[in-house]
Amino acid sequence: MSRPPARGADLRRFEVIRDPLWDNITLDGAALSLVDTAAVQRLRYVRQLGHAFLVYPGATHSRFEHALGAYHLTRRALHALEARGTPTLDRVRPEDRVAVTLAALLHDIGHYPFSHALEEAGFVSHEAQGVARLSEGELGRLLNELGGPELIEAIGALMRGRSASPLQGLISGSLDLDKIDYLCRDSRMCGVPYGMVDVDRLLASLTLVAQSDGGVERLEIGVLEKGASALESLLFAKYQMYRNVYWHHAVRSATCMFKRAAREAVRRGFVPADAVADLTDDSFMQLLENRSQSRLAAALRARRLYKRALDLPASEVSAEPADWISANPDLTATVEDTLATQAGLEPGELLLDFPARHDLLSLDLLLRLRDGEVVRLTDEGRAGHVGLPRIAAELYRSARRLRVFVARAVTRPLDGVAQLLELSAEEVSARLASGRSLL
Repeated sequence: MSRPPARGADLRRFEVIRDPLWDNITLDGAALSLVDTAAVQRLRYVRQLGHAFLVYPGATHSRFEHALGAYHLTRRALHALEARGTPTLDRVRPEDRVAVTLAALLHDIGHYPFSHALEEAGFVSHEAQGVARLSEGELGRLLNELGGPELIEAIGALMRGRSASPLQGLISGSLDLDKIDYLCRDSRMCGVPYGMVDVDRLLASLTLVAQSDGGVERLEIGVLEKGASALESLLFAKYQMYRNVYWHHAVRSATCMFKRAAREAVRRGFVPADAVADLTDDSFMQLLENRSQSRLAAALRARRLYKRALDLPASEVSAEPADWISANPDLTATVEDTLATQAGLEPGELLLDFPARHDLLSLDLLLRLRDGEVVRLTDEGRAGHVGLPRIAAELYRSARRLRVFVARAVTRPLDGVAQLLELSAEEVSARLASGRSLL
């Protein structure tokens, strides 16, 4: 990757951007050249939290702001690692350091409109969409000038979480800086106290740990023992934000309505599936309203959200519920319309929601103890250090709820919906085929 600097970017240049969360964010020449590309500028018009602004009016911040924040934290992390030494950051290749900062800046360029709703609806992951865009258009040209195909490949591997770089943990994993920025930023913009993290303590606790892998020494991001409590605060902030913001009942109602409207528009050919990741929030909504004339999209625009006809904590659902609601959107849509008919509603007037995030409190991170011993924190946590993962299953159940959203009042009780989650996808399909009532 030892290529001359891009002709369009003076790498000695820098720019300072004012940010409501981190105050000053300094962009170097390479980042400045990439920020002005169409792929990155599109993120100004993609809200970070999808339809959460219908509940929290301040939640109109964008993926662009978040990308700048992740880039900023990555640079801070590299400075912290360089200051700490033992082992020194000099043992990490300069091209790996460049790649990790640019990966932080570009990690969301493939993101769909309205947060993660479309990935829930079965669309290709935004990471895959982003990696595909790294070599396209102006962005691809600039990255080639900055470091060639090797840089593009390195950034793509980091974005997918598949890099052998010692710095992979800064982009994806238990301590990734993407997570730290979005929790803090979402909390600030929503006006809630749940997502605040001791960022300074976490960054000051970062270290590189040398591990032996088959006789070959490799470096990996870890955290010092003094940062264990800050790490636990990060995990708890994530749990609180899911419970109180991301999975708020009205946010989930709007998300379900949008998912159904988007899938229908793509199915009917009003919106090409391969063009969705190039749209912004507003351009997608205009297509849904004007081209597909979606009643759901019109209701969203007017904030006429579906109401809860059923709202059960996960503890009142099967101990091991089937995952077809989140994993099989086609089957879920069929079940929804069948339930709607049986409950006296029209197809599309009843929506199911049982959001899943199985890695909500998962943990896989090296911890360097004060005596120099290195241990790996896993989903079992470590007594006296990080205890949340050991009760992760219970916390997950307390955050998760099964809900049925309806356009208008139903004429039949829906308590039987919870029992459907005791059935596998195959069993549900068989019941649909037999014509038996789902309730």
